[in-house]
This record gives sequence, structure tokens and C-alpha cells, in this order.
Amino acid sequence: MPTYLASINQQIASAVSRIPKICLYGQNLNTGTFISGLTKGLKVEDSGRIINVPNCENTLCGMGFGMMMNGIPCVYFVKQLDFMVLGIDHFINTYNFIRCSRDGSSLGSFSIVMLVCDQGLQGPQSSFNSMADFCSIARVPCYTLTNSQDSSFALTRQIAAPGFRMIGVSSRLGKTDFIELNLVHRADDGSLFQYTEGTGATIVCFNFSLAEGHSLHRRLMDRGVGSSLFSVNYLPAVNWDRIRHSVARTRKLVVMDDSKSVHLPAYRLLDNLGKNGISFERVVVTRGDNIEFGMSPERYEVDFDAIVAKL
Repeated sequence: MPTYLASINQQIASAVSRIPKICLYGQNLNTGTFISGLTKGLKVEDSGRIINVPNCENTLCGMGFGMMMNGIPCVYFVKQLDFMVLGIDHFINTYNFIRCSRDGSSLGSFSIVMLVCDQGLQGPQSSFNSMADFCSIARVPCYTLTNSQDSSFALTRQIAAPGFRMIGVSSRLGKTDFIELNLVHRADDGSLFQYTEGTGATIVCFNFSLAEGHSLHRRLMDRGVGSSLFSVNYLPAVNWDRIRHSVARTRKLVVMDDSKSVHLPAYRLLDNLGKNGISFERVVVTRGDNIEFGMSPERYEVDFDAIVAKL
């Protein structure tokens, strides 16, 4: 079975090779480390370009918005999410001016594809593992790639769509087997994916926690308990109806979120369920409030036996 990173690389290469006039840019795209293998083997049509650029992230973010305003599809590949803090003014202000003054259908496409440092021990400047925090500030879509279904959606239907979005790739999952799942349901905007249907429990995964959610689903199945497994991307507006109906049926909810943040997108779901008066038992698996930055292991530990016993 191919690894997670190799599969993501193949999907990116296949997608961008078919997009006319596309501009791909970033550090060491087709040389050196190929951004840890993420951009290995990229090719574009004769009308497109691949550009290796220096480390000037604020300028490069502005360049992407400039190309988007001129109708050009472009993808900026970034070594790690932390570096994008240097471009935050463009995400909040430049893009807001564009949205207020331009017809969205006339825009080109600007996608930022980045590795997220979620495995720990990568240095003090590699501690930012919370794409949802970042994207909520600018109110832009954020897709975290966890398996064959959500990666296919983001890298074929979103990477060259009009407008701006961010796409995150997990460093922690890089050498693991790529998860192949059947699809029960997908929201049209890619905010929500459902992979299994069951009445014993509802499992909802955020950020890059789907692997743990899938492991829990299988452990429950071994004990004869079927569960509904969901994963959620960050979008400014998410329709929670499908998850809400599942929780109303199962009355048992497990929420998993491995974001390195104390303001989790998972809390939006819990707030929605509470406002709708649904009674249920819950297990919330997060990193907690005492999150170390810098040279920390950044473990996301799940006590599967305790969760199974509670369910």
C-alpha cells in the first residue's frame, strides 16, 4: 500500500498537470528535497509555469492574490504552516478587499498547499498545528487531507476553483499507509464527510485525527458495536444536520480533534448540539489546554480501551 505522502504527491501531480496556464511556485519545488517529497515530479502544460522562489512569504502571498485577480490559477507550496503567519495581512485584508470589490466568478484561483508540523520535535519555529484557527481569522476554507476521499475532493475540485483556500498535509502521517475508505455522504462544499453508518455511536474527527477515529470505529466493530464515522474540514459555515441526526439516534458522541489549540473547531459542533437540546453522552479527545510549544513531542494520545468501555 502506498504511503500517505506518496499518494498525496501523486494526486497533486495528476491534478496540476491538466490545468491550463497554471503557475506553481514555492521553495525547491522541482529540486532539492521537493518539499519533503510533496512536490516531486510536478509537471504542467506548455502554457503553465513552475517557479522556484526565495523565502519571502509575505511577498509570495501577495503574488498569489495578484495572479488570482488577473484570472490565473496558481498554487503556492509551503514547507510548513508556521511560515504563513508572515502573510496573514494578505489573508485578512488583501483578500477582504478583493471579496468586497470583485465578482467572485471573475477571479482566478489561489491555493496554498502546506505541510503541517504535527509530529513534534521539529524545532521552536515548527509548533503551529491549528489550521482552523488560522483560517477562521480570515474566514477562508481550510481542507485537511486525511484519506483518499477528502484528498481527492480537495485536490481535484478545489485546488483550481475560483477564489482562495488552504490545503493542509500532515507531517505525522507522511510514512503511514494511506487510508482508503468508502464514502457514505459528502457535503457539496467538502466541509463534512461520512464514511460509515451505525447506531451504536457517532465519531466525529477534526484536523488530522481521522486515523484515530477509524481505529476506534474498528475496535467498536470487533465488539459488535456499529458507529457512524465523520470527518470535518474547517469552512466558515458548516451544516451540522447530518451529525446532529446521528447523535440524536445513537445518543453517544466521540469527538476527536488533534489541533494544537485551545479554541477547537470541535467546540462549534458541541455548541450546535447543545443549542438544539439533544441529550447524549460524550467523550472529547483533545490535546488539552496545557499545550507545550517548542521542542515537544506533540503526542496525540487516545485511550481506546477507556473509550470503548464507556460506550
